[in-house]
Amino acid sequence: MPEGDTVMHASLCESSLRNEEAFFRRIIPAGEPFLHTVERGQILRILDLEGNQAVDTLFYNAADTEERYDANHTVRAQGNIYLGTGSRLLSNLGNPMLTIVADTCGRHDTLGGACSAESNSVRYALDKRHMHACSDSFLLALAAHDQGMSKRDLPSNINFFMNVPVSEDGELCFADGISAAGRYVEMRAEMDVLLLISNCPQLNNPCNAYNPTPVEVLLWQP
Repeated sequence: MPEGDTVMHASLCESSLRNEEAFFRRIIPAGEPFLHTVERGQILRILDLEGNQAVDTLFYNAADTEERYDANHTVRAQGNIYLGTGSRLLSNLGNPMLTIVADTCGRHDTLGGACSAESNSVRYALDKRHMHACSDSFLLALAAHDQGMSKRDLPSNINFFMNVPVSEDGELCFADGISAAGRYVEMRAEMDVLLLISNCPQLNNPCNAYNPTPVEVLLWQP
């Protein structure tokens, strides 16, 4: 899909939910992981506090983590590589896990993946290999979860607020972000899901202006 053909995934859609009415709120510092169960029907909001922060995110069926978010099913079903209002996030079994019900950013990446020691070396420089990466954050959170999950349980993730255009020849480009302070994406859980976030620590990516910042996770009851 050429870059010029899809500047925004869908119309921006604001939510009527108020932050102060959320029953759960948690700020995630830049570079930190976050793991939490979101029950069916609950509304999850990821809030970009300072703008253009990449939020690497995975979802698992809370009752059976062998079922998890699947980028291939999701992209194929919606016919679009970007996520936005109305997108249904599908599992590897083809089941709807969450639906995006509000979005004030308008474009979220499904292809860029999580930064790692290997990708830091390839994308940037060999001396960047040691830098902390989202794959490390994912694994630290799963180790603390202590349910036997490991690197094999990390599928391709969503990068909320991250801008990864695709050129006409099919190449990915990590570009300046299009989010801003106070923008958010909001999802309704269609099953009990285990939410896994790495609030990206990447210092070499223009998507976050080379400045990782905190985000906030909020939950409302249905």
